[in-house]
Amino acid sequence: MIKAVVFDVGETLIDESRIWSRWADRLGVPRFALLGLIGAMAATDRPFSEAFAMVRPGLDLDAEMAAWAVEESGSLRENFDELDLYPDVKPAFARLRERGLAVIVAGNQPPQAKAALERMDLGADAIYTSAEWGLEKPHPDFFTRVAEVARTAPEHIAYVGDRVDNDVRPAARAGMKPVLIRRGPWGYLGSEHPDAARLAAVIDRLTELPDLLAPAG
Repeated sequence: MIKAVVFDVGETLIDESRIWSRWADRLGVPRFALLGLIGAMAATDRPFSEAFAMVRPGLDLDAEMAAWAVEESGSLRENFDELDLYPDVKPAFARLRERGLAVIVAGNQPPQAKAALERMDLGADAIYTSAEWGLEKPHPDFFTRVAEVARTAPEHIAYVGDRVDNDVRPAARAGMKPVLIRRGPWGYLGSEHPDAARLAAVIDRLTELPDLLAPAG
């Protein structure tokens, strides 16, 4: 019996298209080129940072973000706002809570992401980031912390994300019910992975979750 549903952020709640497009503009490469390389990283199980290194060899990503913040302090840069929120998020959260499930957001995100998510009035019971915990997926301690904040045993928690490596496998190892959403390059590719079929429920929209996890009546 599922009592809490915990959500990843990027490409689960947030459409990252504008973020990657701004990065392409910042690095001076066509948007299609960077987006294509991001997809290639997903297809070959490589970190997205390698796509940046391909288009800008020797790039110091932290230094570039710091410089960007100084040069465009008023822009979103690598961040997101409510325009990037997928339209099924708020309806899904509301229906899950109507059926008595706790709704928690916990993903690999920088410090500023928490405030951005809180401003959206998502209707979540709680929002956490890897930055505030000092833990990142897929480390098992991240999922131990998820169970702690959900205040329920792992077998009563569904973890929803778009990646097999960061979400499905570690959530399953932690004893949770993984749910893979088919969106974003990792989500579509991951849905074809044998581990997705073996370990997870696969959905196309978050609004499928209430009937999947807490059928009415």
